Amino acid sequence: MEPVIFYTLAVVTVMATVLAIAEKHAVHAIVYLVTSFFSLAVIFFMLGAPVVAVFEVIIYAGAIMVLFLFVIMMLDLGHPERARLPGVRDWWPALALGAVTLAATLTLFASRAPVVSATGKAIGVKEFALTLFGTYGVAVEVISMQLLFALVGALYLAKKRQ
Repeated sequence: MEPVIFYTLAVVTVMATVLAIAEKHAVHAIVYLVTSFFSLAVIFFMLGAPVVAVFEVIIYAGAIMVLFLFVIMMLDLGHPERARLPGVRDWWPALALGAVTLAATLTLFASRAPVVSATGKAIGVKEFALTLFGTYGVAVEVISMQLLFALVGALYLAKKRQ
């Protein structure tokens, strides 16, 4: 049963990512990307990395998507007042992918034992944090600075336009 769920979520992840790239409306692209992140988080959970799955939801599907939405609003890319009301034809891909992800997640939680890593020992949040911020502390700081620069650049572009 797990391989079926894994491959189903892999297809959902790829389809949602392709739809996010191909979507013309920026806010709809973000919805597809969030769907991709959630299904990817379930895949990470299935692979025995629950901390990475939680980070995927909290950091990417939460914080980064809010940042993207903020940049879209600042650059005035959404134009919700000019858009027509979405019909069933516009919502069915997101609803179908979301329903498959939700069904796979519920099936996984209903039929799975507690998660252990490949070594047989579960790794805790403390060990993960010590490795992440000890060994890779500089990389984490560089990434946070890149996000700050992107936000400042978006604000500069939005202010220059007005």
